[in-house]
Amino acid sequence: MKRTLAGLIAIFTIGMTSVFSQAQNTTTYIASVEPTNISKVDLSIAFFDRTMYYPGDAEMNPVNVKVSMTNRSAETVRFKIADDRMFSVDFKGLTVKNRELQQTENLRRKRATSQTVYFRDVVLEPGEEFSFVENVKDYLKIEEPSIYYIELKLYPELYQNTKVSLSSNRLSLDVRPSPSAAASAVLPVESKSAIVLQPESISPDKVVEQTIIARQRSLWDQYFLYIDVEKMLIRNAVMNRKYRASSADERSRMLVNYKNDLKLSRIDRDIVAIPQRFEIEKTSYSQTEGTVTVLEWFQYPTYIEKKRYTYHLIQRDGIWMIDNYAVDNLGTE
Repeated sequence: MKRTLAGLIAIFTIGMTSVFSQAQNTTTYIASVEPTNISKVDLSIAFFDRTMYYPGDAEMNPVNVKVSMTNRSAETVRFKIADDRMFSVDFKGLTVKNRELQQTENLRRKRATSQTVYFRDVVLEPGEEFSFVENVKDYLKIEEPSIYYIELKLYPELYQNTKVSLSSNRLSLDVRPSPSAAASAVLPVESKSAIVLQPESISPDKVVEQTIIARQRSLWDQYFLYIDVEKMLIRNAVMNRKYRASSADERSRMLVNYKNDLKLSRIDRDIVAIPQRFEIEKTSYSQTEGTVTVLEWFQYPTYIEKKRYTYHLIQRDGIWMIDNYAVDNLGTE
C-alpha cells in the first residue's frame, strides 16, 4: 500500500434470509461518503508469490492473488472496501470450455447470513494505489486439474449494490494434478513431490510410450518431461526469428506461453491430440538421434481415424527428448 488510507470507518448491515430463499438486502449507513470517480480506477490482479497450484485445500495450497486499484486520473477517487473483502469483491472463474466455476459454500453462506459488516471509505489521490491479497479458493471451487481463467469484480458500493462494479484483467491459472495423483507406476516419476520431475535414461520407444500415456491421462508435468519445448517452438520460422532476437526473460515467457497454448490445443494440435489407443510400429536410433513411428487411433462419434506419427528424438546427457514430429493420415475404420 503506497499511502495511509484516509476516511471514516462506517458500518452497514446486510439482512437476508437463508441461502435457499430469495432475500432482499437492507443497508443502513452510519457515516460514509459516496463513491466518486470510480471509473478512473485501474483495477488489476496478479499472482502473489506464484507457485504450483493443485486442486482443493484452500489453506495448504492457496491461490493468492494481489488486487491493486490505482488512480490513474488527475482527480480524487473515493470508494468503499469491506474489512471482510468477500463483501467487496467477487472472483469469476471459467474453464477452457467456458463453464463457470461454482462459488464456495462458505462464501454463499456468509453473504446469506444477517450480520454486521464493517467497511472503510478509501480515498485515492492521483497516482496513489490501494492493494491487498485474496485467496481465489476462498471464493471458487477448484476441484479438478485444468487451465482456468480468473478475473475479479470490485463493488465500490459493497456487495449490496452489484449493479455498480469494476472488472479486472484476466489471469490464466494452471492447476496441476495433485502429487499423489500424478505419481504412477507406469510413468517415470518416483518422487511424489511435484517440485521436480526428473527424466530417466530410457530408450526412445519408452520415451514416446510414456509421453503418450501421460497425454491420455492429462498429466501435463509428465507429458512435457521428455519434450524439448524450445526445439518444438522454433520449428516455426517466424517464432524462431522472434525467439532468437529476444532476451532471456522474454524467451522464458515465450516457452511458458507455448506450453499453455499446447494445453489449450491452440497450436500444434496433432502433438497434443489424445489417441484412444496406440501401437509402437518401429524404432531406430544412433548414439545421438532416434526415430519412433507409432500407429494411433482416434475415436470420433461415427468413425475411427488412423494416423501414423513419426517422432524425432535427440539424446542429451543420456536422456532422449522429443524435438519434432510428423503425421500421416491413414484413413478411417
